[in-house]
Amino acid sequence: MSSSAANQRQRRIAVLGARAVGKSSLVIQFCENHFVDSYYPTIENTFTKTIKYRGHEYVVEIMDTAGQDEYSILSSHHASSVHGYVLVYSIASRSSLDMIKVIRDKILDFTGLDNVPCVIVGNKSDLNIQRQVSQEEGKEMAEQWNSPTVETSAKHNENVAKIFDMLIAEIEKANNPPSEEKGGCIVS
Repeated sequence: MSSSAANQRQRRIAVLGARAVGKSSLVIQFCENHFVDSYYPTIENTFTKTIKYRGHEYVVEIMDTAGQDEYSILSSHHASSVHGYVLVYSIASRSSLDMIKVIRDKILDFTGLDNVPCVIVGNKSDLNIQRQVSQEEGKEMAEQWNSPTVETSAKHNENVAKIFDMLIAEIEKANNPPSEEKGGCIVS
């Protein structure tokens, strides 16, 4: 095995949220560096990108899912092999914020965990004039869930890469929790 392959780690990420919150626009902006303006409902698409984080290369498989509603959330393959989740709402849609609460509950039910690595994303910050969800509300929800949050604009490529950096950090924190030992001596 080459040293670069040994240094690479694979991570699967699912991008979930209500319909038309900009999930595909975020993923395409991040992976292909351009904004997709027109809306075509996504069936499901997977993108791969290599991210550098703390000296390691991560090959990240990003699942861009079809928009969720309360009936279509999360198939089993979304939950079983995914390392982390990007939960997206639109700052211009109160119902999309409510939807990510439902989605997160479904993820926790399915995985049987109390918490999963995720980043709460308030997309469409360029639509501030149409804002229905305050930054404080997004922050409060993220604090309740012990998750980082960020507001983004796929259109202007604002904070898009930050989503995935934050999520890799969350995944690594979950996989390698800091040890309790602070480097003392052991005398026997």
